[in-house]
Amino acid sequence: MTSNLNWELYRTFLAVLTEGSLSGAARALGITQPTAGRHVAALESAFGQPLFTRSPTGFLPTEAAQALRGYAESMRSTAAALERAASGHGNAMRGVVRVCASEVVSVEVLPPILAALRRAHPQIVVELVPSNRLQDLLQREVDIAVRMTPPQQDLLIARHIGEIEIGLHARDDYLAQYGTPQTLADLAQHTLIGYDTVTPFVRAASASVPYWRRESFALRTDSDVAQLAMIRAGCGIGVCQLGVARRDARLQRVLPRECAVKLTTWIAMHQDLRSNKRCKAVFDALASGMQAYIAQAAG
Repeated sequence: MTSNLNWELYRTFLAVLTEGSLSGAARALGITQPTAGRHVAALESAFGQPLFTRSPTGFLPTEAAQALRGYAESMRSTAAALERAASGHGNAMRGVVRVCASEVVSVEVLPPILAALRRAHPQIVVELVPSNRLQDLLQREVDIAVRMTPPQQDLLIARHIGEIEIGLHARDDYLAQYGTPQTLADLAQHTLIGYDTVTPFVRAASASVPYWRRESFALRTDSDVAQLAMIRAGCGIGVCQLGVARRDARLQRVLPRECAVKLTTWIAMHQDLRSNKRCKAVFDALASGMQAYIAQAAG
């Protein structure tokens, strides 16, 4: 196998995986289609096997391509972290900071916090990753993460900012039509909105509500934002943060005593970023903004 392969080849490889075609990858990367083709051909030649199957519908990844994907994504994360570090070198309050938070926090909570941050520091560029996956801070997939579990790694700086309470909610017209459940057993008579895939986090969060299980849900999705949209549309009863629900006068809480879960919330970043001014500014802005959100929800 040829050694010292150019990173650009892997970059193109990932783009073809994502876009499903050479033309799509070329557009995404700002290169020509022939160049994208040469990059893929060079990788296939170096590995001595095809990475894609050409078909009328596009480029389909082979088993070899799927095996390489994770390594190439790690390379991309490392390259992006290197670029972020280089762009913020020095004492100037400028450069890129990559932030990860859950879908709901990213969409419903962080935008006004980031708007205030931009007004205070207009040269800081924030890359927001809305994801319920725990992005790896040690590998610098992201610089800062808003997490609902205590960080375990010793190399992280973490600040506990409070507890976000979640509970069952439904829109007023849904409850007017179908009635408000008075006991957990009453939930069996209602349209429930919930998850599709059981994860360790979901399992822990659902422990206090035994009835809250996949087979009980008439509407299932692993997207918290989609669940929230269904609740707001009056589809049924689902889980929502109290701070988010209180912004909508039509959303009413259901079974508050029986169904109350508090998520311990943290802001974390790698300790190597302690002296990085732009990261510290974003870290502090997220911490103070999230604390204000939690206080308002509890008030």
